Amino acid sequence: MTHPSAGPAWLGWLEATALATAMRQWAWLYPIVEITHIVGFVLLVGSAFMFDLRLLGWSPRLPVAGMERHLLPWARLALLLVVPSGAMMFAAHATEFYENPAFRLKLILVAAGASNAFIFHRWPFRSVARWNVEAPAPPAARVAALASLALWTGVIACGRLLAYF
Repeated sequence: MTHPSAGPAWLGWLEATALATAMRQWAWLYPIVEITHIVGFVLLVGSAFMFDLRLLGWSPRLPVAGMERHLLPWARLALLLVVPSGAMMFAAHATEFYENPAFRLKLILVAAGASNAFIFHRWPFRSVARWNVEAPAPPAARVAALASLALWTGVIACGRLLAYF
């Protein structure tokens, strides 16, 4: 069952697709997709948190560059789970999510988190050889780490709050 069309017409069209209909009608499809989404976020946010904590001074003997080489592929793999599963859940309830303030905030926080990671890798991380092991990360890297922790925590919170708005 779809909701009365709210917002742009493409949302109603999206909810009427075979995939969106299957997401709403097959008893196990939505829960499986949602679990996949959660597992993807565990990988993504878990990788980010471990890296951010290192930038903030935890485990200073672990090389920052080595952690990046190890954790970044896991975060990329997580995107292969998070993006399609998120799109599938959105398709099933597009008109409902469109109006949901928690969903809108979640998208803003995801964009901010991705931008933060992009800027970190383009700016402070380029000098990692100087602070790779047992040296404090530069202030810009620590600010990026704090922002990352806050932004991804906000994404998780908004995802959970979707059910309440």
